[in-house]
Amino acid sequence: MRKNPTLICVPIMGESVDKMVVDMGKANASGADLVEIRLDGLKNFNPRENIKTLIKESPVPTLFTYRPIWEGGQYDGDENKRVDVLRLAMELGADYIDVELQVAREFNDSVRGKKPEKCKVIVSSHNYQYTPSVEDLSNLVARIQASGADIVKFATTALDITDVARVFQITVHSQVPIIGLVMGERGLISRILCAKFGGFLTFGTLENGIVSAPGQPTIKDLLDLYNFRQMGPDTKVFGIIGKPVGHSKSPILYNEAFKSVGFNGVFVHLLVDDIAKFFQTYSSNDFAGFSCTIPHKEAAVKCCDEVDTVAKSIGAVNCIIRRQSDGKLFGYNTDYVGAISAIEDGLRGRLNVSGGVSSALAGKLFVVIGAGGAGKALAYGAKAKGARVVIANRTYDRARELAETVGGHALSLADLENFNPEDGMILANTTSIGMQPKVDETPIPKHALGHYALVFDAVYTPKITRLLREAEESGATIVSGLEMFIGQAYEQYERFTGLPAPKELFQKIMAKY
Repeated sequence: MRKNPTLICVPIMGESVDKMVVDMGKANASGADLVEIRLDGLKNFNPRENIKTLIKESPVPTLFTYRPIWEGGQYDGDENKRVDVLRLAMELGADYIDVELQVAREFNDSVRGKKPEKCKVIVSSHNYQYTPSVEDLSNLVARIQASGADIVKFATTALDITDVARVFQITVHSQVPIIGLVMGERGLISRILCAKFGGFLTFGTLENGIVSAPGQPTIKDLLDLYNFRQMGPDTKVFGIIGKPVGHSKSPILYNEAFKSVGFNGVFVHLLVDDIAKFFQTYSSNDFAGFSCTIPHKEAAVKCCDEVDTVAKSIGAVNCIIRRQSDGKLFGYNTDYVGAISAIEDGLRGRLNVSGGVSSALAGKLFVVIGAGGAGKALAYGAKAKGARVVIANRTYDRARELAETVGGHALSLADLENFNPEDGMILANTTSIGMQPKVDETPIPKHALGHYALVFDAVYTPKITRLLREAEESGATIVSGLEMFIGQAYEQYERFTGLPAPKELFQKIMAKY
């Protein structure tokens, strides 16, 4: 059951016709609606013979593109010959032809009266530098239409995620079939949410990294991860705001959970440089809720209309909800609950005790590495459970500031190496040290880990960081960031959906990682 008419097109970029035929079969099996055959990638190209074969062998409708170097493609030859090939593809039965705006008027004049009924001409324009203003984009669309296009296509480049909003504004109001895509990681949402905002098609690749333009997702992710076919104009958008953000498993967790209960929402990665600018731009009720990660948790507090008292005292927000009645933003902190309960469970397991009245953390010396948003949450949570808190940070002044707020002590990160006032301490890393791709890094040398009963790492990609591996070798109980991730996600899910969190499903989904 499809809830939107947006097509998924798989780019076929083989160097030989045989390879293209195999890939067209794979595209069909993956659920593609059509394939884009990139003729400019072929090594030995015999136009009439090859195009005939490709059309005959394709199990799905075909779109032919013969992209010249001057528009970001690989063809570097005679322009008349290139245009002749596109005319030939049309004649031989192609379903769609992609023609660049620069040559579209002449091309359309030359085929007037001879164009087969079933063939549609996509006229395209690519901007590899930036995304123009709404006014300039509107003028561009009018020029593409005037050139005789059946379908308008423009692709721009995202310098900031807010650029994509201008493209949504154009596509959602378009009276003609339109493809509006924004290239690069900051433009990823244009390729997913076009199903909500009325795009004619999007591109999904067969394999990761084998793309015909920067930032294309795989067809598998579009269909399985983002539930692309189930998106409609009324689908609510949720996402994780961070930088970097591509490593986050949140979209896997929430989209799977949304799908399991039939909740009409989609959860996406949001690579955000300036969080205030992000919220000013994406201010509609369509954008309903957000998780917030490094480095935006503290700045997020200022962006909210109201902040929960716990989040306010921590000074960091990791969950933001837009109230649908008036569009106001509400900020919460679910980090500390997720992390502290995971650490308490780990300690109880180590000491073989069941949960009593007082916390397993009461009276323990609790060392927090990092004074950012997550560091604040853990310091606050540990203090509330009766632990004695020490903050260690690269810049000592930030450690001291946080220590004063929670009534603890401060160290510089370098001092931590020789810090061993007692045995049985707790260590919690809240920095990104050791996160993919820098998996060889650790915030504290192995020889310093012998005095800790439990070591927690907020990083969960990889699940077992170097810090956790060395802590376990030193005899400590370890708690991975995955436990915190799942714990903090329960409350966020409930705030996003108004439904109880499917705890077993969350555990099951994350067990795969």
